[in-house]
Amino acid sequence: MPRHAGASPPESETSLDIQALHDSAIVIDAHCDTLLSALEDRRSLLERSDRGHADLPRLKAGGVTAQVFALYARPPVLGGTDPTWQALRLLDVFYETAAQARDLILATRAADIRRAKAEGRLAGIIGLEGAEALRGDLGVLRILYRLGLRNLGITWSVRNEAADGVGEARTGGSLTEFGVRLVKEANRLGIMVDVAHLSPAGVRDVLALSDYPVIASHANARAVCDHPRNLTDEQLEALAAKGGVVGVTFVPSFVAAERERQSVDTLLDHIDHIVRVAGIDHVGLGSDLDGYDGPPLAGIPDASALPAITAGLVARGYSEEAIQKVLGGNWLRVFEQIAG
Repeated sequence: MPRHAGASPPESETSLDIQALHDSAIVIDAHCDTLLSALEDRRSLLERSDRGHADLPRLKAGGVTAQVFALYARPPVLGGTDPTWQALRLLDVFYETAAQARDLILATRAADIRRAKAEGRLAGIIGLEGAEALRGDLGVLRILYRLGLRNLGITWSVRNEAADGVGEARTGGSLTEFGVRLVKEANRLGIMVDVAHLSPAGVRDVLALSDYPVIASHANARAVCDHPRNLTDEQLEALAAKGGVVGVTFVPSFVAAERERQSVDTLLDHIDHIVRVAGIDHVGLGSDLDGYDGPPLAGIPDASALPAITAGLVARGYSEEAIQKVLGGNWLRVFEQIAG
């Protein structure tokens, strides 16, 4: 296997203590749908469950320092009702959980993530998956910002007031006029702009418009798995040129088309490819745990198994510095640059 920028010399491959390295790193996962899973399954995030992929005990067991919790409002085509009401219900799940768990804090700045690491707590970052909840009104964005919103996914695959999602790519549609104003207002407030699920034309628009790094919170490399939600090499290069980060996702069908290849090892192939194309400073984790049905990725049944990624990166010869960047250092850099 070819070695990568940031990799250690061959003789040092086995010298790293995997668990100690994982425990010392700031680990950031840029996307999960655990709030929705908890609400719909009527399960408490305070208790370890055999349902879903994540809860506070499993995130802690996985060494997660900061988790982006998505507010995902199901669109009407999937039976969703009022999207603003849906988003607020999910936000209530987060706040009610935080009120009962001293180990969970709201993170609105990079200093909150560093504090969570120092105190052995979990920093929760609020993300919006799809701008439907804004109802075409920047005032709603500003209110959600005051409630903690720091990541904005413009679409969830379908069309909304801001843009066309990747599921509408045939139209060639990109950002609407509201979408343009939305990107600018997110820049002004200090909210990360997330192009996961966005149409290719929309991705190009956001990259051209944004004054700050642009992220793809949960997507993989199209060259490794030809799925429309994954990013082309051209998109990876453009995100890197903007200073952004792509979070590799554990969704099995985004990792490989063949079930037998839906494994941690193939996920590492995506990381290898993104490093070759975009560079070691532009890849992180974006699990999408609790965001898909069916069997999980082999080797990562839930959030507690995240050290498997560290073990795989060590086995492939990545240096300690490079591994710390992938686990969370790259996300921390972008979060600090945008949110402060």
